[in-house]
Amino acid sequence: MASDTVLDLRGLKCPLPVLRTRQALRQQAAGARLVVEATDPMSAIDIPHMCNEDGHRLVAQVRDGELIRFTIEKRAAS
Repeated sequence: MASDTVLDLRGLKCPLPVLRTRQALRQQAAGARLVVEATDPMSAIDIPHMCNEDGHRLVAQVRDGELIRFTIEKRAAS
């Protein structure tokens, strides 16, 4: 099984984490997992909202100090 792709967005401010996450997901195959690492506090709201809007599954959201790590599974192709 292939390992998850990690997208390091630490230090970027809103709206860049969501825009870069959306762009990275476009390049992934359906069902692939993307791990996003961000430090912008708004990411805790914006990335789950983006997943809901775009139909992706937010598998996990973990905070470790300032770091927020999201595991996202890309939606199946329609």
